[in-house]
Amino acid sequence: MKKFLVLIIILFSTNVIAHMDHYKKYNKIEMDIFRNGELIGYNYYFFTRKGDETKVTNQIKFSVKILGATIFQVEGYGEEKYLKDQLISYYSKTLQNDKEKFVNLVFNKDKNKFNIKGSSYSGEASIDNVIGNWWSHKILQTDSQVSPISGSIKKQVVTFIGKEKIEQYGKTFEVDHFKINSEDMSLPKDKRLDFDIWFDKKNSTIIRVSYSRMGDWEYRLKNFE
Repeated sequence: MKKFLVLIIILFSTNVIAHMDHYKKYNKIEMDIFRNGELIGYNYYFFTRKGDETKVTNQIKFSVKILGATIFQVEGYGEEKYLKDQLISYYSKTLQNDKEKFVNLVFNKDKNKFNIKGSSYSGEASIDNVIGNWWSHKILQTDSQVSPISGSIKKQVVTFIGKEKIEQYGKTFEVDHFKINSEDMSLPKDKRLDFDIWFDKKNSTIIRVSYSRMGDWEYRLKNFE
């Protein structure tokens, strides 16, 4: 019960200010990607603004090698556009090994819904969905997310674990530790959401994300400016 009340307080306090206002001071967020403790790639986010519109550009690239041979690689580009706090479009193209995946999402103002055309899902979706990228703490405030790679809709449960201190790149952060899991636990393991997330409320940034799937993975915040 105590953890539940703390979670309510955290979510309420992060909603007092409009979501995009939390990121108006940022031009770039850089995350390194590790697998089994080895640096294998990066995930960068770039912010540009024009009036009430904010564009967040996402670049990701990593490759997994065993005995010098590449067994898995991803390279992708994405672009989120917001009008004030409203997501109005999202586009991405990702090459996963030799398979191309994509998302085209547009906000339909008349229906107050998202229209999605993606490599895994095409159709309408509630505007309560959040793009499942790691720059935004809004991923911790929703019960459903859109895959930034394929457009599939994933129902989720967010659990507050506790307050912690973690060290990263020579810095110490006071963070809130969360878990994100799939609502439907009957899904195959490779389709389930199962993430640990450490969030720095002071700077509105996700410091670290970890999960296990074909190894132990971590996204670590390296730099923001």
